[in-house]
Amino acid sequence: MNISIVGDRVKLELEWYEQLWAFTLNKIWEIPLSHITSATSAEPQSSWSEIRAPGTSLPGVIKAGTYYSRRGKEFWYVTKDRDYLTLELQDESYKRIILTIDDSEAWVARINQSKIS
Repeated sequence: MNISIVGDRVKLELEWYEQLWAFTLNKIWEIPLSHITSATSAEPQSSWSEIRAPGTSLPGVIKAGTYYSRRGKEFWYVTKDRDYLTLELQDESYKRIILTIDDSEAWVARINQSKIS
């Protein structure tokens, strides 16, 4: 997965195998910084009551795809790594995007700093 900040948007680009595991046709997502209400590297809450539709779940290995919870519609691409990036969104089809990426704390800082600028 590649992440970048281009102008006033966060750009997420999934690799082909990430698209496969997540059952999504979206290769590139661009989210306006103004639609991100918060970014954090804290471990996200997850529960057995979430509905996966569509996606993949192998406990302790991968959680990928669209999930519905009490919080709303969420996109997850989380592996056994612990480097979480959670984006809380407004005015988007997803309420949250939860990822594991390298150096997530630095990305949280970059996203939050870009929102201020």
